[in-house]
Amino acid sequence: MPNVVFFVRGRGGATLAAVTDTAATPVPPATDPAFTPPSLGRRFGALIIDWVLCLMVARAFSDPVRDGWPPVLVLILEYGFFIGLFAQTPGMYLTRLRCVSWADGGRIGPLRGLLRGFLLALVVPALLMDEHRRGLHDRLAGSVVTDAPRR
Repeated sequence: MPNVVFFVRGRGGATLAAVTDTAATPVPPATDPAFTPPSLGRRFGALIIDWVLCLMVARAFSDPVRDGWPPVLVLILEYGFFIGLFAQTPGMYLTRLRCVSWADGGRIGPLRGLLRGFLLALVVPALLMDEHRRGLHDRLAGSVVTDAPRR
């Protein structure tokens, strides 16, 4: 979006200008009529990358082939940490996605990130989507997956 410039006439006829960068103030997804969710392919790609990383981390302290729970636990903790603090997991970073609060577009925090990760690990909540491609795990955590802004 372009910058918005306001002109204000001051005392003695002096003109003051204020520049507002509208790109710096993102519109929350809940109130943005132009919100378009990212493709399911990119979301699935991010999940596959994160799952492979979780398998590698879990391999350090268990055998993921024999015991399937350690990678799932690592995935839940990964989501709580990365999404809660940075709004992106490593897989989301590589696929240029982010997970933000539906209401205000900010970070969701570690607790909601853990909740989202736990519900995602159950698989079924992720399959029940609405028109914004928000799975049940997103709706219960108050989050949404969006495109990450390019730098």
